Amino acid sequence: MKNRDLYLTKLIQFKDKPLIKVITGIRRCGKSTLLSLFEAHLKKSGVEARRIIRMNFESFEFDGITDYKALHSHIRSRMPTTEKYYILLDEVQQVSAWEKAINAFSVDADTDIYITGSNAFLLSSELSTLLSGRYVEIPMLPLSFREYLDFTGQNQKGDLLSFFNAYLELGGLPTVVALMDVPETLPAFFSGICNTVLMKDVMERNRVRDAALLESVLKFIAANIGSIVSTKKISDYLTSSGRKTSSETIDSYLKMLESAFIIYRARRYDLKGKAFLKTLEKFYIVDMGIRNHLTGLRNTDYGHILENIVYLELLRRGYDVAVGKVGALEVDFIATRLKEKLYVQVSASIMDEHTRKRELQSLQAIPDNYPKMILTMDKVIPNDYEGIKIIHVIDFLSE
Repeated sequence: MKNRDLYLTKLIQFKDKPLIKVITGIRRCGKSTLLSLFEAHLKKSGVEARRIIRMNFESFEFDGITDYKALHSHIRSRMPTTEKYYILLDEVQQVSAWEKAINAFSVDADTDIYITGSNAFLLSSELSTLLSGRYVEIPMLPLSFREYLDFTGQNQKGDLLSFFNAYLELGGLPTVVALMDVPETLPAFFSGICNTVLMKDVMERNRVRDAALLESVLKFIAANIGSIVSTKKISDYLTSSGRKTSSETIDSYLKMLESAFIIYRARRYDLKGKAFLKTLEKFYIVDMGIRNHLTGLRNTDYGHILENIVYLELLRRGYDVAVGKVGALEVDFIATRLKEKLYVQVSASIMDEHTRKRELQSLQAIPDNYPKMILTMDKVIPNDYEGIKIIHVIDFLSE
């Protein structure tokens, strides 16, 4: 197993703390492997195997455990003593009312609980109420570029640009790295991911009847990553393409896709008015391989692809990320983390004077002194314009 140190470190930091650890993320992003890595860490640190209860509800072994009573009974049977037990549960949302069993063990027994799920309904309002203040969410994403280099055995040596281009094309789902030697298997893999997410994590859970419309919405987002869109714009486009729908339906479908962690919504923030705007947001997709599968590598706006990659990287680094508005100007990202704030512009190239002036102008219009940067694929340029750093995208992603 390859390490996912970013996430494993977080789990280790929360070990034995009185919080239920909830790992969320799209299917196949590595959540089960993370639990296996943590299980290995527990054993290495002296926890006996008998005190680790590991269950994966996508395995046939636990197919008969369908409700919280059966779950509680099974786990209780594996806790014959009053010692501390570590409970590691994969895809626990398959079990009806699972949170009742988890709540009981967190209250009535000496346990440390870790669960994973591929849908944000795992943290629905009902669960939040039941476990109020007693859980911590650890969002998980596909491989970062640094992790991708590690997984492919490159360790930042050799021609980084060629590895980066492969990363942009194939994305960072860990299974993809294992399949790269047999590229003809990749289309079937991406089809399986998309179908499973749409069918199991969206349609079945939300009782969606119009699968074709749902897929059309996802494909629209995939083709328009980084563009300001509205539900009306999507609705009008699909209606004109023969898929008659409404803004309300589109908004509902977007929320479902967000809950399945396949798309992410970046709200717009007015830096002068100091308030979030209610309309015209941007959407990004969780993985470039999935995006390219959905679009067929068409409509490849390189600047917006880089923007998508940077957005996900900022999330990985623990930032809350919004799109900035400064009067009539736009800042790609406002990234905030505790007392930190960072302003980021992403541009494929700023060698053209007009483009450079436009990208700088947005940052120069911000009336504070927090760090500002432009991320670009350009190499031979000054690395500072009046305090605004110019950084090569690959250098930023390799930090």
